[in-house]
Amino acid sequence: MTYETQMAEESRLWKQSQLRRPSFLERSSKKAQTKMNQLIPEKVHTTITESIKKMVQATLIGSNVTTFPKKIENLTFEEREQLVEKTIGTFKKTAAIEGASTGAGGILLGLADFPLFLSIKMKFLFEVASIYGYSTKEYEERLFLLYVFQLAFSSEAHKEETLEKIEYWDSLKNEVKDLDWRVFQQEYRDYIDVVKLMQILPGIGAVVGGVANYHLVQQLGECAMNCYRLRIFSNRK
Repeated sequence: MTYETQMAEESRLWKQSQLRRPSFLERSSKKAQTKMNQLIPEKVHTTITESIKKMVQATLIGSNVTTFPKKIENLTFEEREQLVEKTIGTFKKTAAIEGASTGAGGILLGLADFPLFLSIKMKFLFEVASIYGYSTKEYEERLFLLYVFQLAFSSEAHKEETLEKIEYWDSLKNEVKDLDWRVFQQEYRDYIDVVKLMQILPGIGAVVGGVANYHLVQQLGECAMNCYRLRIFSNRK
């Protein structure tokens, strides 16, 4: 079995795992978060959505400026993935240091962690796109990265639709003009709220911040690799 055949099967199994029925605990947690969100005034939701939208867009611009193309023209698919694995390792360490630093600083630095960690994750995704041979100068490729990000940090309710867009992106991208920013920010906040609340607690914030950021980048890395696999292999069918 070739490496690509093996990875095609691995990505298929990963896709199936993403489409599994949520557990009772996950369903209960999502219901509780939905009820909490319903109690928040609409003006607050609008303000948060716009704030995160601008924050992400600014991060995308910054990541595009600071991400340098790698010389990957002659690399095989397997060599590209080995480079992605190394990149995941580097960014996990960077994110862990950032999380531990802001977590140790209490509430104020804990709040600063949100944009800093977001920037790290976006830069990571730009690096991954470059390694797989996609130009993030194109709007469609930056939008693709946002869907990868959303898939990594969202509930099961939104995964099926997002997965379809990702797998068949090259045939659907002209139909997908923008992201639902309300869903994007709400799903992301719901996903990481508990961890980030623990990160600002005295005494344990540094440990929680470092460990959480390390594993969240690992999760994003696994998601990004499988999303690109699905996309690449779907074009070969």
